[in-house]
Amino acid sequence: MLISPVAMASPEGENILNGLLDRFQAADSSCQQSVTDIIEAVKNNKDAAVIGYSRQFDAPNLTVAQLQVSGSELQQAYELVDDDFLDTLGRAIARIQGFHEREMEDSWLQTREDGTIVGRLVRPIDSAGLYVPGGRGGSTPLVSSVLMNGIPAGIAGVHRRVMVTPPGEDGSVSPHLLVAAQEIGITEIYKAGSAWAIAALAYGTETIPRVDVIVGPGNQYVTEAKRQVSGMVRIDMIAGPSEVLIVADKTARAASVAADMLAQAEHDPLALAILVTTHEPLAAEVLAELERQLPLLARQEIARTALSDRGVILVATDIEAAIEVANGVAIEHLELMIADPWAQIPHIRHAGAIFLGNNTPEAAGDYFAGPNHVLPTMGTARFASALGVETFLKKSSIISYSAGALAVDGEHIMRLARLEGLTAHAASVAVRLGK
Repeated sequence: MLISPVAMASPEGENILNGLLDRFQAADSSCQQSVTDIIEAVKNNKDAAVIGYSRQFDAPNLTVAQLQVSGSELQQAYELVDDDFLDTLGRAIARIQGFHEREMEDSWLQTREDGTIVGRLVRPIDSAGLYVPGGRGGSTPLVSSVLMNGIPAGIAGVHRRVMVTPPGEDGSVSPHLLVAAQEIGITEIYKAGSAWAIAALAYGTETIPRVDVIVGPGNQYVTEAKRQVSGMVRIDMIAGPSEVLIVADKTARAASVAADMLAQAEHDPLALAILVTTHEPLAAEVLAELERQLPLLARQEIARTALSDRGVILVATDIEAAIEVANGVAIEHLELMIADPWAQIPHIRHAGAIFLGNNTPEAAGDYFAGPNHVLPTMGTARFASALGVETFLKKSSIISYSAGALAVDGEHIMRLARLEGLTAHAASVAVRLGK
């Protein structure tokens, strides 16, 4: 059997739940030293190191002169994509743009009667680096990654958006990626992948600029590189394998549940697909659908491995118990395939994204609905949020005192400063008050 259904209240069910609650894993440490060496090489040797690694792993004949995608390459990309793609791309951009525009924050000021003015100044970062994976050597271009990372940065007002992506063996970049980038205003694109691309964005080279924020998905080398440069630059998050938890009752369609579990499972052998159902017969129906649909997938072996190694089907006593499990697991994608999903929204505390009803596949969120698909995984939805416009914003406090306001607050400021043993702090107030 692909997955063995388990009663949630049983000892076996409790063991499974405990494993799900404790599934956080740091970045894969097996490549830690290799990534450290790569970062040091790029830091010290800059373009030469980037080209060296690119020749070794991606494009054997790549030169420094070819590192940046040229104007002619950008122009020619439009000749290599069809009108249907351009139509879909335009519609997706409009949806994602419209959603993320609502996220933009404003600066604000608060004035007091004594003349004090305080507030917050919201400004974009100067530059952002967008990492876009190669996608099987360019054969499966991850257009959605371009849009989900690039559009919020543009809305935030980031002056310089830089995209890096590994080239194909012939040194080219997928025209679909190049067109998608241009359609959202990104024309500065470099042919670099893996940890050396992240290092180049973090430290800068003669050709690739240093940036303030690095976002975008990638393999274990990309993830580890982002972890190592985090702190010197901001990163979006340390992401784990893709995951979904589906809460389903007797109204759920087994074919839809199975299809959505497979949609997660095909990502990666470590992907996590969970079904929590209040209708026990649904478990068997879903298992039958999984077996029926699996052979139809291009990535069926990956999906089968993910389901057999990590797939979970739990039978809950009622919807309240199922929702409580969902809150504990704090899943990346939470699907509510139940009779009245909206009624449960007030009870959901932790989830990266919530999909309501039988007609809302998680794939809609990945590509077209509008909300961002870069989401917290491994239970970090307990405290983390989706990537958004705020990822590319920083906030500065504003403080202005009048002489009268400082006279009123001065004694209180000095009292607290002296209590902490910081007499110079107190003196900086006293000298203004003539004390």
